[in-house]
Amino acid sequence: MRIPRPQMSYANVIATIALFVALGGVAVAAGLPKNSVGTRQLKSGAVTKRALHRKAVTGGKIAPQAVTAGKLGVNSVRAENLGEGIVAASKLVDGAVITSKIRSGAVTGNKLDNGAVVTAKLDDEAVTNGKLADRSVTLVKLAPGVFGQLRGRVESGETLRGIFDIGGSTKVARQGTSFQFPLAAPPAGNVLGANGTSAACPGLVNQSPEASPGQLCLYVKAQSGNTESFGFGNEAVTRLGFGLRAKFGAAEEGNRVFGYWAVTAP
Repeated sequence: MRIPRPQMSYANVIATIALFVALGGVAVAAGLPKNSVGTRQLKSGAVTKRALHRKAVTGGKIAPQAVTAGKLGVNSVRAENLGEGIVAASKLVDGAVITSKIRSGAVTGNKLDNGAVVTAKLDDEAVTNGKLADRSVTLVKLAPGVFGQLRGRVESGETLRGIFDIGGSTKVARQGTSFQFPLAAPPAGNVLGANGTSAACPGLVNQSPEASPGQLCLYVKAQSGNTESFGFGNEAVTRLGFGLRAKFGAAEEGNRVFGYWAVTAP
């Protein structure tokens, strides 16, 4: 008696092979040791957003500097996605925060450290009367000398500076100079050479003349060879300014006395 044998079709063969491949793949995956699949074992683009669970990628799983600007989509980082204090100055590159990236009213007084806003960080005319609260500008917040200038005078210990240049085609030349702001009292006049120093006149350094309180110091930088005399005119030093007089041996076009002056309010 003949036992009938089942006839194998093409579909039966393919299905059987597919089953073995599937079971083999599961066995391989189940047999992988822990942490054996890392960055080097993954193809570029193998892990997509659909393959990740929500909140699967946390800060502790991201290497330093792994997320750069080129890897962020438009508007992907929003205020509600940032924790308290997560954006600090040390995490911002120069020029990262500009006016167009700041919402109106986002920067308030309680968000600024003391001394954070200095003159170098303000544009011209950035601070106007409308932006200042009542009594926000007090005397202790003004630089030395500003209050006196607002009142039209030089405060004690403040220094004014300038240059003098007297001469011409004449034997006797005179010149008057007014202080930018009046002093409380007339200073004492002093005339020195460019390298001269004294207790009243500490000296001339890098075109910055110095004078002790209550002193007016002239530092002569250059003068023509036929200069016979140079100094202050009679009663020409006052709280408003000073007058100079130069005498030359002949009325020549090259007659000249030039230098720097400084006066410090008593």
